[in-house]
Amino acid sequence: MLSQARAAIVSTLFFTLLLGVGYPLLVTAIGQLAFPAQANGSLVRNPGGQVIGSSLIAQPFTGAEYLHPRPSAAGSGGYDAAGSSGSNLGPLNPALLDRVKKDADALRRETAGAFIPADAVTTSGSGLDPHISPANARMQAGRIARARGRTVAEVQRIIDRHMAPPVLGVLGQPTVNVLETNLALDAAIPAAHAGGQ
Repeated sequence: MLSQARAAIVSTLFFTLLLGVGYPLLVTAIGQLAFPAQANGSLVRNPGGQVIGSSLIAQPFTGAEYLHPRPSAAGSGGYDAAGSSGSNLGPLNPALLDRVKKDADALRRETAGAFIPADAVTTSGSGLDPHISPANARMQAGRIARARGRTVAEVQRIIDRHMAPPVLGVLGQPTVNVLETNLALDAAIPAAHAGGQ
């Protein structure tokens, strides 16, 4: 009995050290060496070096001169990284239908009846998706151009430069990172009150 207990204790300690300490340290070291930016949160800094967000987490932009992200149900006011979640409203829920209709009506007024992509009025599963579809970004180009006093073509060129293709060319859809594109817009076409999210 004592020899079996000793074997159990030794193997428990061995696997605790191997899998509870050694493996996490190895994975952390590989992450830091091979993918340091991603391992440290994919932080985005302004020209002064101050952290202003992460390229992996959506944040609200409401100014007319900026791309707006997908709607968010994360936390009580949306875009709360500590409260990541979807709305949990089913497709036939009247509250969801009312919110989508209200958002779509507002976008139709803003875009003179342009086609409204689904991701412009629906939340992602996490509520923190940092990307929007190219169609959603293009739909917003007119508003951004008016707010910045430039042509739609100028804004569209910046959006197109920040469009990411599907992973490996086949997985998923093309996307536009909202934070990175807004920073590029500020750098290329300064807004009258740039930085006003």
